[in-house]
Amino acid sequence: MSEDELPPSLETAADADRPRGILTPSDRDFLLGRKTDYTEHSRKQKRNRIRRRVRNAVLDFSILYECLEDRDRKTVFDPDDEDREAYTRGITDMLAFLHLGTMGYVTPFKDMLSEGVAKSEQRLAGSDYRMVRVEFNVDPVGQIDVDEVIAKIEDDEFERITDEELRAFVRLLSMSEEFTPDDVRDGLKARVDEFATELRESEERRDEVVDELTRGD
Repeated sequence: MSEDELPPSLETAADADRPRGILTPSDRDFLLGRKTDYTEHSRKQKRNRIRRRVRNAVLDFSILYECLEDRDRKTVFDPDDEDREAYTRGITDMLAFLHLGTMGYVTPFKDMLSEGVAKSEQRLAGSDYRMVRVEFNVDPVGQIDVDEVIAKIEDDEFERITDEELRAFVRLLSMSEEFTPDDVRDGLKARVDEFATELRESEERRDEVVDELTRGD
């Protein structure tokens, strides 16, 4: 990946002045294509050092989980507001990296994920008797019937639109030349207050009806 190909989402992560983490500033320059004057031999050495550092970082997480104080962990996951979006992207990409990296691993990703969540729940409860069921499934979204989705929208049958249909429909919209986010942003923003008001009023009406039904005569 070259510097010109960097997506906006990597702007904070790719900041040349950011202190080192798992990757050194030199590692980042190498992976981001900022520095290209490597010989074939030095390139192989660089890749090997990065692999070794990432492997040791994975092992370090066992120490972090067992030994890092709660207040330190909370501070780690409390970024400044201006960095929060990039930090959330970093956590998401970390999970994506683990999912990709453990494809074909001796222990399935979903089993490790389930065990990890269970361990953290036991720590929160302070008891090994804390038992939880963790569900993780990867179900590919099939082809949707666009006419059917549009018909549901036209008939105000939003509750019948499945999550899979909604995600696929939004993705299809983003791929359409007739749709641009900038064109609809102002219109959507103008409707937000109206939508919020309708939601609030419906909740108030619901509470009134429940109160009438449960009020003793």
